Amino acid sequence: MQLSFAPELKAFREEAADWLNDRLSGPFRAIRGQTSQVDNVEERRAWEAALGEARWSVVGWPEQWGGRDASIAQQVIFAEEYARAKAPPRVGHLGVELLGPTLLALGSEDQKARFLPDIAHGRAIWCQGYSEPGAGSDLANVKTKARREGDRYIIDGQKIWTSMGMIADWCFVIARTEPGSAGNKGLSFLMVPMDQPGVTPRPIRQMTGEAEFAEVFFDGAEALAIDRIGAEGDGWKVAMALLGFERGVSTLAQQMHFRNELDAIIAAARANGKADDPIVRQKIAQAHAGLKIMRYNGLRMLSDGDEGASLSGAAYTYKLYWSQWHKALGELAMEVLGQQGEIGIDEERFDSLTAMFLMSRSDTIYAGTDQIQRNIISERGLGLPREPRGL
Repeated sequence: MQLSFAPELKAFREEAADWLNDRLSGPFRAIRGQTSQVDNVEERRAWEAALGEARWSVVGWPEQWGGRDASIAQQVIFAEEYARAKAPPRVGHLGVELLGPTLLALGSEDQKARFLPDIAHGRAIWCQGYSEPGAGSDLANVKTKARREGDRYIIDGQKIWTSMGMIADWCFVIARTEPGSAGNKGLSFLMVPMDQPGVTPRPIRQMTGEAEFAEVFFDGAEALAIDRIGAEGDGWKVAMALLGFERGVSTLAQQMHFRNELDAIIAAARANGKADDPIVRQKIAQAHAGLKIMRYNGLRMLSDGDEGASLSGAAYTYKLYWSQWHKALGELAMEVLGQQGEIGIDEERFDSLTAMFLMSRSDTIYAGTDQIQRNIISERGLGLPREPRGL
């Protein structure tokens, strides 16, 4: 495991930092430091286009598809500088970090040519059609159906907790294409245009006052058969490959955002005197140490081999660790802020640290609850047998 970067990468880091600071101090200064994914949508789309034009959007992709053929180390450096510059969350992240790499690994040449350039240049925003009402954390409990009619599929069903669902142009959807199948059998992975009759997104208002999620209804919506990734019935395999990319280079950018949040908590503690409380100081020190551990584990994941569908043992533990750590950080933020953290800054919204606390409550639920993560570690990471049902 490498814990530092070679000296020759300094020039790459400086180039990335200079470009980011120049744009975020100039034409995009209004979105610098934003934490919401759905504010200033048009300006955020313009930011995606600017990243794509400068080939910073997908630095690890081949140059053919808008990237820089960047090494893993270079990708990590850019992710770190992006967060250090307080650049806003990517509205295109589901395409950039999940669907795009999946297409590169499993898509046809035609699919790559039709979809990758639009992702790389910010012309297409994607959302993810995985979770369903009543399914809990059982991702394979898919009720949404798609029947083949000629050169297309007709889709009926509902997805929920769809990030970017209100602004996305496309949705990648797991649907049941084999009647009578159950569990992870008989599923297909379809790319579905959102702007069509039969697709209805409805916003889900969060307690932070924002609506980053939507529930999406499919009522006779259509997807072309050529827009299915993988063979019919191989949807689970494709879906699992896609989730593998969640534990890739983007985890280092996530950690830099966590660093920014911890710094904001430290600044608040110094400002209101809580930094003099030895218990608060100890908790801040523990948060700092936990973040260091997270970084080293992330670097270990990236050092274990290819980023992608096959997860290392370190990768299996990552989501469980960061979700628990971030939840505790949110609680620390509220302890430091005190009553001030309970006061909104306008009719609906709280300040960024309070919003972080509220959002962190969901970290241990989405993308697999902590209980599911522990099962994954035991069964896939450690090879332990499943507990017989009924015990």
